[in-house]
Amino acid sequence: MFKAAIALLLASVAVPVAAETVAVTADHMVDVATGKTIDRPVVVITDGRISAVGVQGSLAVPADARRIDLAGQTILPGLIDMHVHLDADSRISGFKGLEYTDSFWQAVGVANARAMLEAGFTTVRNVGSTNYNDVGLKQAVEGGYIAGPRIVPATYALGATGGHCDNSEGLPPSFAALAQPSVADGADGYRKLVRTVRKYGAEVIKICATGGVLSRSDTAGAQQMTLEEMRAVADEAHMLGMKVAAHAHGAEGINAALRAGIDTIEHASLADAESFRLAKAGGAWFSMDIYDDDYILAEGAKNGVYPESLEKERQIGRKQRETFREAFRAGVKMVFGTDNGGVFPAGQNALQFAKMVEWGMQPIDAIRAATINAAQALGRTGDVGTIAVGRYGDIVAVTGDPTANVALLEHPGAVIKGGVRIR
Repeated sequence: MFKAAIALLLASVAVPVAAETVAVTADHMVDVATGKTIDRPVVVITDGRISAVGVQGSLAVPADARRIDLAGQTILPGLIDMHVHLDADSRISGFKGLEYTDSFWQAVGVANARAMLEAGFTTVRNVGSTNYNDVGLKQAVEGGYIAGPRIVPATYALGATGGHCDNSEGLPPSFAALAQPSVADGADGYRKLVRTVRKYGAEVIKICATGGVLSRSDTAGAQQMTLEEMRAVADEAHMLGMKVAAHAHGAEGINAALRAGIDTIEHASLADAESFRLAKAGGAWFSMDIYDDDYILAEGAKNGVYPESLEKERQIGRKQRETFREAFRAGVKMVFGTDNGGVFPAGQNALQFAKMVEWGMQPIDAIRAATINAAQALGRTGDVGTIAVGRYGDIVAVTGDPTANVALLEHPGAVIKGGVRIR
């Protein structure tokens, strides 16, 4: 019996398969680290990761490599959006969302994941999801069940009772059952929430330090978590090896989050000179969704956005863009984050690049925000953000020079994830 069991065990061991090698060639490649353009590049990808980068004719390519020739195109690293909501639809806002059953939003996430991937975003950080949908989407992508980007899930966004992250905010007491398991009051409550969402798959922690625009009854700039509560989140998350993102519009909430040791500030609409000083001193990043104002004011009323929210957007939208320009000039580190999915249609993430240039960046700065900078903010420089040996074979291609016209990224000619061409 023992010998039979050993024979069965040996028979069940998978036989190693030969490594798949892919060679990607193009006319040009943007080196995001130096800002230089390299002519006639070749990128060799073995089992999903880059094994060699060189110039055509100078780098030996294995004879059995599968070829992807992107003639006439310029390649860049796969793009990274640091602020998305996969299980949300911008066309269903406000009370309209109550018309749909809970499982509907996971189906939305499947469609949104594909749309973002096909748009060239091979990595996304999902900063807020219900029912742990983003963890399920990540598992489905990694298992090959659905197409989508590499997902860094936050699961639920953590916040205060009645605050921006309380889904029963604005509803009568009889809807109290809608309160999410992400609401706490007091430092110990937040420490427990951090441990809970990590237990169920969170890889980054998201908090709501201030009110928001799309929540109905709060004030966007008002602080909603105390400094002690934010420190508890940051300390607990960092102890567990996780980073923390803070939704924060108002200066007081932003500055408290920065003093607490939060890693990225989302929106940062009303940040001031003290915010810039604290961010630079602490090495924090700003993730500012400056395209959103256009879409919210144009389409929000039709989509069901609360009238109160539209008024808040009118008050805060332009100011956020001015703050973006001032923060960049002051030397604050910036990453690319859009609120895509939740605020404007999934897959249109790249519309923000042109806004970033309009409000003070050079095209290469905007590209870096969505590649090398985002990888650094994620703590994933060994995996994503550059076309370099050891990184995933994630590549986006455009026809033309994106360092001269960053809007070219709105219409990629090819997307490659892990050496597999998506489109």
